[in-house]
Amino acid sequence: MSPTPGYVNDLRMSQYFELGGQTLWNPSNGVARMFLRQVAVFETELGLPSGIGEMRDDECQIDPAAYAAFVDSLLARHVRTTHAVLIALSEGFVTTVLVLAERAGIEPGRPDGGAAGVREEMARLREASRALGESMAR
Repeated sequence: MSPTPGYVNDLRMSQYFELGGQTLWNPSNGVARMFLRQVAVFETELGLPSGIGEMRDDECQIDPAAYAAFVDSLLARHVRTTHAVLIALSEGFVTTVLVLAERAGIEPGRPDGGAAGVREEMARLREASRALGESMAR
């Protein structure tokens, strides 16, 4: 059975993630819903707000200062862990967050002072975010 146009489960509709009138991302409803649920998980895990507001009338505003702090905290946690399952569970989210940060003009800090292993991991994540960004609609 195909979804009925206009309903939340209709993946042809979309949501907008905005910063100061600029659309950073325009995913389908289903992708936006999943991303926002992941945002809530990581806000709880990190103990700080993401700066990503509620979805209202198909738009979600992003607070750049809060988002920058969230990105820095998320990256610091991600590059510190050696737990393979935690890395696997969070990698796609981290990469997506980096795409939005780049589009917002937010330059993430350097977790753990920029040690060699951290620099390599950050370079790998940046490359992954560039590749992902090419497929993320604006």
